Amino acid sequence: MRLFSWNVNGIRAAAKKGFVDWLTQEQPDILCLQETKAREEQVPDELLQDNGYFNYWHSAERAGYSGVATYSKSEPLYVQKGLGIARFDAEGRVLITEHEDFLLYNIYFPNGQKDQERLDYKMDFYAELLEILNEQVASGVKVIVCGDWNTAHKEIDLANPKANANYSGFLPEERAWLDRYMANGYVDTFRLFHPEPDRYTWWTYRYGARARNVGWRIDYFFANEGFVERIIDANIHPDVMGSDHCPVSLEIE
Repeated sequence: MRLFSWNVNGIRAAAKKGFVDWLTQEQPDILCLQETKAREEQVPDELLQDNGYFNYWHSAERAGYSGVATYSKSEPLYVQKGLGIARFDAEGRVLITEHEDFLLYNIYFPNGQKDQERLDYKMDFYAELLEILNEQVASGVKVIVCGDWNTAHKEIDLANPKANANYSGFLPEERAWLDRYMANGYVDTFRLFHPEPDRYTWWTYRYGARARNVGWRIDYFFANEGFVERIIDANIHPDVMGSDHCPVSLEIE
């Protein structure tokens, strides 16, 4: 079973840049999209029907902002929009789908760059989500959490760690939250298979960053420890264009 996650930075823009061709060729079993920036009625028809997928959308109340979508070849047992917390759900950041063997969280985590208020909002989101995940795992559920986490965890996860030490996305308090997730038993699946540096998932559009591979790894598949034995591979696909992020994938038995 192959799962993909991709921040498309606007699904309507991605649709004009070969997204449908990529989907047709790659045929993931499940695809999680972040930053769709569109309500469902604004999405091109070819992305909604007759493409072999059940698809679900959670859009922000604010037009052209945030948003997530999940595509699945098999119909999920259950679908939930949001975490059930109004201040987060208004921004269309979470889709939860229940599958036969696991619960999948498709998440576009907040960006904390704007100001202290947004950074606090991001920290609160991390805290609330961890509590919810721990409750699920404690009840015996296997969970996978994928999406744009908007934080590079370690120095290996971005090209210029020292230059970005005081910027949101690599602040000590943000990185500490990823430490906390791992201490609670959640595993960064990519690092199970790839200890090497220079593997990134996001590049600024400026300065020819992508061509020079001056990027950040901020898109992840995390899974609880009880599910790790099912994981065959995890990878990053920088050759796939259409966004300032590239897809990341997870293969499970």
